[in-house]
Amino acid sequence: MLPSSLGTTTKLWDANVGYWSDTLQLLRYNLGARRSVDELGEDVLQLLDDRGLERVSLCGVSLGGATAMRVAATAPERVDRLVLACTSARFGDPEQWLERAALVRQQGLESIADGIIARWFTDRALREVVARFRRQLVETPHETYAAGCEAVARWDFGDRLSSIQAPTLVIAATEDRTTPPDHGELIVRGIPNAKLVVLPEAAHLANVEQAEAFSRLVAEHLAAVEVA
Repeated sequence: MLPSSLGTTTKLWDANVGYWSDTLQLLRYNLGARRSVDELGEDVLQLLDDRGLERVSLCGVSLGGATAMRVAATAPERVDRLVLACTSARFGDPEQWLERAALVRQQGLESIADGIIARWFTDRALREVVARFRRQLVETPHETYAAGCEAVARWDFGDRLSSIQAPTLVIAATEDRTTPPDHGELIVRGIPNAKLVVLPEAAHLANVEQAEAFSRLVAEHLAAVEVA
């Protein structure tokens, strides 16, 4: 199960699905206009029920990763394995996210798009890829993005990480300024037996910029067999 992240669509995973589609059944979906991660998590569970899916593995980037954490902690019987990429148990100063939500409601996303994109990708990213994701960002409904900012502002999950039981892979990126590797280290310290991998030459959307390495890590984690 592959949620989108803030300011993206299901196309977030276009660079990865080719590595997984032969061996995995994939369900991509867009995060809704929810003002808390709790509500986003309930959306996931409702979607599972609607599709008749009892148990899935979850792979999320950024806000999608936070949503995956919430589901894994509150409904452990529904989650097989977990991949948390470029995400956090707390995304920095809440006031900055609330200010961004207000700005987007007033002015839209065009005025701040370049600054956001500069955090999503390194200077080495292909121009056409950057342009494509910039279009996704500015075409995001303003209320959906603003509500997502409020969800990020309210997210503080550090004291609940230990309740996650699913085997967990945490992926961070060396040049991610939004959720630097130390955010991943905190998650790994909190989730029992979690493993951290830091990808070089990638920023916040590491699954796009380092698609092959990211996809391989996810495939290996999902294929791993527990030894009793």
